[in-house]
Amino acid sequence: MLNSLKTDLLDDVENDQLRVIVLTSSGPVFCSGHDLKELTSKEGRDYHTQVFERCSEVMMLIQDLPVPVIAQVQGLATAAGCQLVASCDIAVAADNSRFATPGVNVGLFCSTPGVALGRAVPRKVAMEMLFTGEPITADVALRHGLVSRVVSEAQLEEQTMNIAKKICQASRSVTALGKACFNGQMARDRNAAYRQASQVMVENLGLRDGQEGIDAFINKRKPDWKHGFDKVPDK
Repeated sequence: MLNSLKTDLLDDVENDQLRVIVLTSSGPVFCSGHDLKELTSKEGRDYHTQVFERCSEVMMLIQDLPVPVIAQVQGLATAAGCQLVASCDIAVAADNSRFATPGVNVGLFCSTPGVALGRAVPRKVAMEMLFTGEPITADVALRHGLVSRVVSEAQLEEQTMNIAKKICQASRSVTALGKACFNGQMARDRNAAYRQASQVMVENLGLRDGQEGIDAFINKRKPDWKHGFDKVPDK
């Protein structure tokens, strides 16, 4: 699954028409994480290393992609499945969803899920989830920032697609620039973050799509996005 997901993500992003990616599931579980049968001692240390390296690659890839990634969550999201939700840019959850990092209860602490979880929710919330393995509800996940919206299961797909369609109305290049800047500045201190963001704002203004959007707004017309990184001539 990890190999397939990585391949699909890399293949999709090569499509110039791509504006957003939605990760969905079928059945009562969004994602239950690693198959513990693959993590027994008979598989060996080298295989275990490969599994967790690939998992980390996929989680980082989601955040490094130039388009937003939305998790459409129904049912359970546990361990690396919870990590997957935390790694996505936006998460829309059905009200029956549950989120947990229960590895500690089977002798395998959710250390890698903790990387994404600890960057998505307050420290003490993450630590309680990691130390107890107890699941949290969709409403609690929303309260602490693990998901961005909670809706009824019947409305899940519609609400997710509404967000996706809204994203699709924007310039791909402007969105890509903004996503990279946001994730980059979050890892910096305040002063460095402002320096980086200010530079990106200037770079954004230098894009043809940046100037097109401003001109369209001033002249009350629909913008004609080119979705590229072409720059306007510098005066």
